[in-house]
Amino acid sequence: MRCNSIRFMAEWEECAAVLLALPAPHTDWNYILLEAIDQYREIIDAFTRNGVKCIVLTSDVDEARQLLSDTDMDLITLVECDYNDTWTRDYGPLTVIKGERCRALDFGFNGWGLKFASDRDNLVNLGLVNESLLLPDAYRNERDYVLEGGSIDTDGKGTILTTTKCLCSPNRNGGKSKAEINRILSDRLGAEHILWLDYGALAGDDTDSHIDTLCRMAPDNTIIFTGCRNVDDEHFEEMLKMRAQLTLFRNQEGEPYNLIELPLPDPIYDEDGLRLPASYANYLVTPDIIFVPVYAQPDNDRLACNTLRIAFPRHKVVPVECLTLIRQHGSLHCATMQLVEGELGSRL
Repeated sequence: MRCNSIRFMAEWEECAAVLLALPAPHTDWNYILLEAIDQYREIIDAFTRNGVKCIVLTSDVDEARQLLSDTDMDLITLVECDYNDTWTRDYGPLTVIKGERCRALDFGFNGWGLKFASDRDNLVNLGLVNESLLLPDAYRNERDYVLEGGSIDTDGKGTILTTTKCLCSPNRNGGKSKAEINRILSDRLGAEHILWLDYGALAGDDTDSHIDTLCRMAPDNTIIFTGCRNVDDEHFEEMLKMRAQLTLFRNQEGEPYNLIELPLPDPIYDEDGLRLPASYANYLVTPDIIFVPVYAQPDNDRLACNTLRIAFPRHKVVPVECLTLIRQHGSLHCATMQLVEGELGSRL
């Protein structure tokens, strides 16, 4: 039996609904608001066309209903609430199983180390309880500890993959040591084995190296990672060090992982000529489907989709164009948070 009988669920185990938040004038999307809304409409349409329910946060339900009128509204639940921005991965609830019951853990979020406002984001999960979308009995307030969903990944069997740069950041939890964080992740997420990645960073990343831009855990003792084969790319040396460390990682039985390499997208730049942190590792996986961010790079996009089929051979692969999404330094996984049946309230 795992410590505390707590188990942090793997993303591919269950998905009853996906949580998103629509761009609005009060968010950082305002300068390209119409493009951003079109982008989110395409993302939501990709989910609903494949039978995935969506819980969509909005500042105006009537306006959102009109904006999404061309999608399958039977699979969409609109929730009017306040939020600072749209990256629900990092303030949405993390799902664990304790005993035989689901728990929706509401960790603290402080704008990726005090870089951006986050006061309203921190109240979203409690708002979902008040709106009967999260069960009160499942909800747990863990906001005394800052932990973003994009900063950790799990195999669902007690192993957590994360990065030193993010979790040991002094602007999140006062720069706690790895030993202190290991105890916290063990107590709250049931972690028995923590893999600390010391290398890997993407230009333009605001998150201090979130793991979901670099490496992801997959079934059958597999780690999927972002590679870089271009020696002239600014990421080459750092990604080479990351790959070397991944070869040294061992599972709880002392066995090496099967490593599957994703391509790095060709450079994408913003209006000021600064590189954006595009990554194919920022996919969302459900029990049946893997939604893959693509960037209008046919060869790289095709290679990424085919590579992920190796790790998830029984999954349907659905590419989702994310060229607008990346302009705010995030991608598909960052913009979504999967929820499971055992934590959802009566309204869904």
